[in-house]
Amino acid sequence: MKRIICVMLATAALAFAASEASAQMGKRDYINGGWQFNSTVGNDFVKSAQGYGAYFEGGYYLTPMFAVGGFASFNTNNEYIPKQTYTFDDKSAITTDLNRSVYQVPFGATFRFRFMRDMVQPYVEAKVGTEYSVQSTYMSTFVNRHDNWGFYVSPEVGMTIFPFQKTDLGFQVAAFYSYSTNRNKTYSLKGLNNVGFKLGIAF
Repeated sequence: MKRIICVMLATAALAFAASEASAQMGKRDYINGGWQFNSTVGNDFVKSAQGYGAYFEGGYYLTPMFAVGGFASFNTNNEYIPKQTYTFDDKSAITTDLNRSVYQVPFGATFRFRFMRDMVQPYVEAKVGTEYSVQSTYMSTFVNRHDNWGFYVSPEVGMTIFPFQKTDLGFQVAAFYSYSTNRNKTYSLKGLNNVGFKLGIAF
């Protein structure tokens, strides 16, 4: 008799947990945000991998698996260049060390497809929008700064994890590649390529 009661209680507990999880998994809207690590790829202006970034995104599932939404993020990559001599078009020259910096702020639309509605929800996502960027060179005597706009696109793979019962709070982990068409003739910059990952919370 005790075994039967224990089995019944365990079954009831599992059914309750499943119903709570199903209620959470049935949400149509989502919000994600957190920390972002970014590495520049394929440009000679700044070559660095740093975690000076953050992101925020949200969306709505039009179907159980497909969602549309919006996003905004920022990241900064810096590189220190040891002292050397630089010559200019007017034949003048300067010997100095310097710091280079690329600041990027993309924002736009997201399109997400999740593969399952469960405690763990793997997904693929495409971001499309625009990017504002500032490229700066800091020397001992002056700062050379340029800003520009470009078209932005970013594929992403990741997952959201909801380990808690009776709450919409979860976690997100993802990896991404991004490309923007921002150009800068002074620095011979023909677009910005990045790879990175992000860790955040999910609602």
